[in-house]
This record gives sequence, C-alpha cells and structure tokens, in this order.
Amino acid sequence: MFKSAANLFSGDLAVDLGTANTLVYLKGQGIVCNEPSVVAVQIDQHSGKRKVVAVGHDAKMMVGRTPDSISAIRPIKEGVIADFEMTEKMLRELIRKAQHRNGLLRPRIIICVPHGITEVEKRAVKESAQLAGAREVYLIEELMAAAIGAGLPVTEACGNMLLDIGGGTSEIAIISLTGVVFSRSIRVGGDKMEEAIADYVKRHHNILIGERTAEQLKIAVGSALPTGQALSLEVKGRDIVHGVPTSTIVSEQEVREALQEPLYHIIGLVKTALEKTPPELASDIADRGITLTGGGALLRNIDRLIARETGLPVVLVEDPITAVVLGSGAILDKPELLRTVAV
Repeated sequence: MFKSAANLFSGDLAVDLGTANTLVYLKGQGIVCNEPSVVAVQIDQHSGKRKVVAVGHDAKMMVGRTPDSISAIRPIKEGVIADFEMTEKMLRELIRKAQHRNGLLRPRIIICVPHGITEVEKRAVKESAQLAGAREVYLIEELMAAAIGAGLPVTEACGNMLLDIGGGTSEIAIISLTGVVFSRSIRVGGDKMEEAIADYVKRHHNILIGERTAEQLKIAVGSALPTGQALSLEVKGRDIVHGVPTSTIVSEQEVREALQEPLYHIIGLVKTALEKTPPELASDIADRGITLTGGGALLRNIDRLIARETGLPVVLVEDPITAVVLGSGAILDKPELLRTVAV
C-alpha cells in the first residue's frame, strides 16, 4: 500500500471535505478549489430522480431561493456524510475542476475525516471518492492535518493542543509523537452560530432571516468579545407579525449576545480537554498554548476569549480555513508520514 514512495503521489489530490466548504489541493499547484459544500438538485416530479443543476458557489447562491422542484442540499452534516449520492456527485464535480487545470486521470486522493469516525462512515467517504473518480483513497484525521498545516512539531515528543472550529463541529486534540493522545468533538460550529443569530433576530426583532443572511451577520459584525468599533449591519427578512418584507439594524453587541450559548459549549470543550491532559503534556501546553484553526476561528476576538477563560496563550494560525487542506497537501510529499497518520 505504501510502496514506491518516490512517485506515490505525483500530481495527486488532497481534499478537506468540510460541512461548510470543501477545499482541494493539487500537488505542485496548491489549493485549486475552495467551494461551499452545497449541491442544488432538481427533483423529477414523476420518477423522483434527482438531477444536479449546480455545485459549490452557484448552488449556495440558490439557498432559500429555489422553486419547489429544486432544492439546495448540504450533503455533509456535522462533519459526516449525510447524503451519500450527493456527496459523490459534489466530489466528482470538484475533482473535475481540479483535473481541468492539470489533465489528471483517476488521481490518488487523501481525504481528511473527523477523529473517531466509524467504520461505516469511513467506507462511505472512501466509496464516494472512488465513485467520483479516485484511483486510491487514503484517510487522515482532520486534526492531525490541521496541526501539520499549522506548522506544529507533531513528530516530536511534546504536547500540542489544537482546536478546530468548523462549520458542523468543533474538535480539540492533544497531539504528540504523530499520534492523538486525547480528542473530543462537539456538534457546535459555524452552523450553530448562524442558527443562534437567526433565532435571536426572530425573538428580539420579530423578523425571520435566512441562513445566508445569518452568515452575513456573523461575518460582518460577529465577535466573541467587544471590538470597540460598534459594528452594525442592516438585515432584511420577513416580519413575523405582518408577514411583509422588512429590515432592521443588528448591532455587534446583539450578535455577541446571540453567540453566547455556542461559545459557552466551545469553551467547555477546551476546559474538558485541559482536564484530561496528562501532566507531562500539560506543561508543554502551558508553554506552547492552544493553536486555533477552522473557519469559526475567524470570529473576532474568539482567541482572546479562549485565552481569558483558560489562562493560556492562544495562537490563531495565519489562514484558519486552509490549515487542514494545506496539512494534508504537505503529506502528499511525505508518504513515510502518511504511513504513520493514515486512518
């Protein structure tokens, strides 16, 4: 399986199959595809068959705006495949886009998966990639890939704590000697933050807003601690009382209040991991701190909040969204490391 190390991964792909976004890394070129994990599907009213009409950015633009015959589906839910058929079709399209740049045929693919993935879920991921055109499929844990992408010394005998806040889940791990010493995952991430924001606007402004509007609020004015900028954004939705389109101004303070519950769960996850850390590794983490990756790490001042609640230094990587795919892409050049970290 791991023979011919020198040419094992010539021109092949690494894929971060995320709840919110899927990124594809092409060896020798870097990240060639970064698209929302969304598929727009047209359903035949007579046969019930589903036909893909758009994938990625084009499909996301349709969320909340489709007729009855078309639905925008997110095939990855809370870090795992929820719709096998649509995941395969999404992967096929994204692999095709990556191949277009280099003319690849049936590439070998590394796919990142959550820690603790079940055997059934592993098979679903592998089969999806194989049906999408992969010649061989290798699975590695997202947290290990993120640690490598963040530049942590994962092969050394020292404790590295990494928190990855994704779209569907938040995962934390302590890594030492190319292994996961402890890990824990909760189904709280960017999606739950957006749900909390939409619920807050509904309760306090009597306005229904959609998923994309809640995401825009999170990005534009969301924060974990005050920024001192008094940010605000006008949002449009449907008035619950009168049923007509309307708009309102939502402030940074309101969004921060809305995010208290999901942030409370993420802080709880970090504290649980710290309580479970072996004493020798705890001293390493006290020196090195916590490394923060994932799209949720872009929330303003979330690093400061975690530092305040734990008393530890928190390091936000330069580009949290790409850490996982860059780490798995780095492994394309190191088949000997893949031998150690492959699931």
